[in-house]
Amino acid sequence: MRSPNFIILYVDSAETSGAFYANLLGRQPVEASPTFVMFVLDGGFKLGLWSRHTAQPAAATAGGGSEIVFALDAQDAVDATHAEWSGRGLKIIQAPTEMDFGRTFVALDPDNHRLRVYCLDEAATARP
Repeated sequence: MRSPNFIILYVDSAETSGAFYANLLGRQPVEASPTFVMFVLDGGFKLGLWSRHTAQPAAATAGGGSEIVFALDAQDAVDATHAEWSGRGLKIIQAPTEMDFGRTFVALDPDNHRLRVYCLDEAATARP
């Protein structure tokens, strides 16, 4: 069976979003042009940023309809990441919160794509 290994986000400016994600991810893109930027992440997964104004067929939606999720190994790492991202000026739309799956918060990228950070609460997910 085929497994997805690449996600594309439609953005207003590939260059602006590329700079944002280079800073956030701590790595440079492997490809960059005025209309498209691509990062190769750990494990080979790829993140593409495509100008919504040049995508074919035309992109019908803007950011906010899905999430990029960052799983962390410790709950205090969620709070530390929240403090770091807040300090960088990311817009936070959900402060660190305990939910049924664990501790989480949500930030936005420049195009309002949701960035969720969480640490799974093993005890909560083991409940019947």
